[in-house]
Amino acid sequence: MNQDTFNKIEFDKIIDALSQFAVSLPGKETIRELVPSANLAVVKARLTETEQARALLEAGLHVPFMGLSKIDHLTSQVSKGFVLSAEELVEFADFLRSGRLIRDFFSKHQETAPLLAEYSTAIRTFQEAEETIYQAIHHNQVASDYSRQLRKLRHAQQETQADIEKVLQKFLRHPGNSKKIQEFMIVKKQDRFTIPVKASYKNQIQGSVVESSNRGTTVYIEPAAVARLNQKLADLALQESSEVYQILAELTGLIAEQLPLLKENLSAIAAFDVIFARAKYSRQLQGITPLLNQKGHIVLKEAVHPLLPDAVPLNLSLGKGFRGLTITGPNAGGKTVVLKTVALLTLQTMIGVQIRAEEGTEIAVFDQIFVDIGDHQSIENALSTFSGHMQNIARITHRVKGNSLVLLDEIGSGTEPNEGAALAIAIMEELYRKGCMLLTTTHYGEIKRFSELHPDFMTAAMSFNSDTLQPNYRLLMGETGESNAFWIARKMQLDKRVIAKAEQYEKHREYDVTTHDFTAGATGQQAEHETSSESVHYRRGDRVYVTDQDCWGLIYQDDQRSSKVSVSINNQLFDVSRKRVKLEMRREQLYPENYDYDSLFGSFQERKMTRDLLRGSKKAHKKLDREAVERRQEKYERTNKKR
Repeated sequence: MNQDTFNKIEFDKIIDALSQFAVSLPGKETIRELVPSANLAVVKARLTETEQARALLEAGLHVPFMGLSKIDHLTSQVSKGFVLSAEELVEFADFLRSGRLIRDFFSKHQETAPLLAEYSTAIRTFQEAEETIYQAIHHNQVASDYSRQLRKLRHAQQETQADIEKVLQKFLRHPGNSKKIQEFMIVKKQDRFTIPVKASYKNQIQGSVVESSNRGTTVYIEPAAVARLNQKLADLALQESSEVYQILAELTGLIAEQLPLLKENLSAIAAFDVIFARAKYSRQLQGITPLLNQKGHIVLKEAVHPLLPDAVPLNLSLGKGFRGLTITGPNAGGKTVVLKTVALLTLQTMIGVQIRAEEGTEIAVFDQIFVDIGDHQSIENALSTFSGHMQNIARITHRVKGNSLVLLDEIGSGTEPNEGAALAIAIMEELYRKGCMLLTTTHYGEIKRFSELHPDFMTAAMSFNSDTLQPNYRLLMGETGESNAFWIARKMQLDKRVIAKAEQYEKHREYDVTTHDFTAGATGQQAEHETSSESVHYRRGDRVYVTDQDCWGLIYQDDQRSSKVSVSINNQLFDVSRKRVKLEMRREQLYPENYDYDSLFGSFQERKMTRDLLRGSKKAHKKLDREAVERRQEKYERTNKKR
């Protein structure tokens, strides 16, 4: 198998959908690396696993997968020598418990899933380590009862804290301190017990300032009477942390000792995760287990594209009685979907996922699957669409062997039809000679004819609704898709004489090459050209030929009462006699709809000035007045110079 095939038929989307059903990271990674197997025994085993797992799901039973979300990371941490936290150890204990429960689960349900029960015997149990961790850690903290020293340290902390609170309560109740205290409460700051005191009295109280409020109005003082007790409490907390670390290291050591066997358990449980992901996906697809063979026989009965659940079911046969199937039909009629459906259902089966189809469906297990689908145009490699297809097909012909499935979409298209059809037929013959199962689509009549004549090829057609002019997306085996072009032309009321002649040309290739004399009756455009120039009404932007200057120009203005028209030639306006002007093309043929023809003449500033004056812009009128004053001034200065 090759990645190019997977990409073109969107097999990666099947893998993505399947991975969503896995609950563990190792399971998801295994699915992403899953490769369709060409071994018939392996495929059968995979489908049996899926069937048995689905039977358990259908019975409302669920495998006790626990502690899998972070187990890959935790295993890596232990391998590197890190000590796990209390929370991480509980997660690992959940994983150990999960392995034991999974083994017990399959032992209990071995009649429903005998193969999976056999697999489960590979899972080892680590009940001692599991129970030790659960005994040592309660509510994500090391339990005091787990260690005599830890229990002693925590008891001492409680006694010391009680002594501190007793001294501080006495301090709060003392009458001499009432006006100095900001709030009558004990506050813990930086792991030391303090009293909030008004900042103005901080020097009147014996003790240390631990912290101040943001505004500076309150200081948190550790009275001298509790300084020793606070220090004792801090020392006890440090000893407790050390004891807890020793316990966590000891518990992590229990895991590290069994790490190689635990990794084997992880692989086994991840394999079960993958199996049940296939079962869940198969259940969602409402799939069945098809019959399997390695003879190239494909029989699809009401099969549905896995990524298009609303697609029209497909009925198709290949390999029994013929080795090549050529599909014809209209564009967007579903031919490419047929190719992708066959390829996807085959690969889906080969990874152990059931397919949506009716009982009796048969899938062949192939050594190789090759496809040529889509546009292979490449700007980077200077390849046209046809060149891209030929490059891909050349690779296929070099690499293909027997027991291969080859799917070619619109073979031979993208070049001159006769050459394309001839090349396509030769390619089909070569692939057939190499023992492939071949599925192709085409529009070419010659390829259809080849498939009809060859005893080991069959034709099929995509059905077409002649009433709605829409494809039905249903494949008709043994049919030859006739062209719908003539039928559609009649439906669209094309001249019957034209259609009859087209049908005659299709059959006999004898074309009418009789010449006609058009001087007597010209077409509408010719008549317009031959009409007297004096009677033509020109519009701004029309293109004309000026005979006496032997050049082209654009009509600027046409006053029909005048014998001359205003023509723009090389951005200059000339008044030219009508008799010297010939219409070449109307402005509608030269420019898009709603085009501003005034923009053809003059600068942008001039057009803007005209628009501003028309809408009454004061700024434009002032500018116009200023220019008038400047012209009068220039005229006055020239007059004085002459004097």
